[in-house]
Amino acid sequence: MRYLPEVFFIESLQPEDEGNGRFEGSYLSGILGLHGKHPVYRYVRTRDDFEQAVAEFGNSECRYLHISAHGEAEGMNTTNGEEIDFDELAGLLRPHLHNRRLFLSACSMVHKDLAEEIMPGSGCYSLVGPTEDIRFTDSAVVWSSMYHLLFRENAERVTRGPMQDILQKVCALFSVKFAFFTTDSKAQRGYSEVRIQ
Repeated sequence: MRYLPEVFFIESLQPEDEGNGRFEGSYLSGILGLHGKHPVYRYVRTRDDFEQAVAEFGNSECRYLHISAHGEAEGMNTTNGEEIDFDELAGLLRPHLHNRRLFLSACSMVHKDLAEEIMPGSGCYSLVGPTEDIRFTDSAVVWSSMYHLLFRENAERVTRGPMQDILQKVCALFSVKFAFFTTDSKAQRGYSEVRIQ
């Protein structure tokens, strides 16, 4: 299948975030719309909803998956409090990541343990996201800046070099720490971590 340079958003927030209108994925969808993009946005509250949205992404023509949820060192939570740990998350995502990129907007989730679960053998081009807790306001601005600069650079495809440069600039500007894992045929594990200063 030939994938289109579009972002598929799956979002699952805590109830207080819903009440305060903190819908990062919806906000980012609007930003991408200004670029002439046609993002897909799915809000989910349960694990079953999440699994259905992941399957929908798998069947879509979107090249990029962006998950916005509350995370922790071992996994993420849905709105109704169901935990999805790393190996479960990897099991759900891996079949759908070949020749695609994964962006995880979830506190403290993106690190070597998650990369080890998702990257080897999946065909995923890259995994990007924060390595520590991040405020909602910072997260929304960082991701919108990143997408804006990536698609301004090239509206048709995202490649490693520009993404690394843009992540370094955005992370430095907003004083946040992100990890960037990318496929690497020369690496023993088939992927490597790109240093983001």
